[in-house]
Parts: sequence; structure tokens; C-alpha cells
Amino acid sequence: MIKKIDHLTVSELETILGIWLTANCEAHPFIPKSYWQKNLSSVKEQLPQADLYTYSESDQISAFLGMTGTYIAGIFVKNDYRGQGIGSKLLTEAKRSTTSLSLCVYAKNKQALHFYQRQGFQKVHEQFDSTGELEYQLIWEK
Repeated sequence: MIKKIDHLTVSELETILGIWLTANCEAHPFIPKSYWQKNLSSVKEQLPQADLYTYSESDQISAFLGMTGTYIAGIFVKNDYRGQGIGSKLLTEAKRSTTSLSLCVYAKNKQALHFYQRQGFQKVHEQFDSTGELEYQLIWEK
């Protein structure tokens, strides 16, 4: 079940942070895990201000999409739930409320890049981020 979370509970926040950290480490093996661990406290502060869409089964969050305005910070899915269309469902829900979305994806994260391209996103810019990795800025418009 997908729902938009307006007010995070402490338990939801901890679950989402765990998914964020694990999914980033798994999806980005080219970036040291210490980078993600160092950014965890910053993400913890930012999450309550973000628009969050979660996917849950039996009241257990297994995936989420986080965004600020029309910028998608990311879609994060627990490993056991990947490949089941959950990311697409979360993205579809986010698309309902706007006419355009943007995001950044690492060039080396081919799986995510192809996913977003299949969802109608197009590359508009490329740059190097603070890790020194090449990332693409993508946009989607209705």
C-alpha cells in the first residue's frame, strides 16, 4: 500500500533512515560507505521537511520516495522488494501531483538510470558531485 506521510513517527523515521542507508550503499558500491554514514544525520534532519511516499505491507515500510518541491531526492527500496514494480508505483504517485519532476542519478548507477528513462525522464545536464562522481540531471514533464 502506498501512502503519503505528513507527520513522521520516530519509528517511521528510523525505518526510513535504515532503508536509505542500506539502499545507497548497495546501489552505489563506487562510493565509500563512510560517505553515506557521514550524511545520515543530515538526512535525518531533512526527512521531516520532505514529501515522503511510502510503500508498506502489513504496516512495515519496505520502500519510499523522498522529494522536495518537484525534486526527487531518491527512490529507495529494500533489497527483498526490488524488481516488483514498487519504485514505479511510488513514482506514479509522485507524478500525480505535478506537471514536472527532476532528479540526479549517478552515471555509474545504470540500473537506476535505465529505470528513470523508462519512466519518461530525459537527461538535461551532467556534472560531478561532491564525491567526484559523474551524475546526470534528469527531468520528466507531463
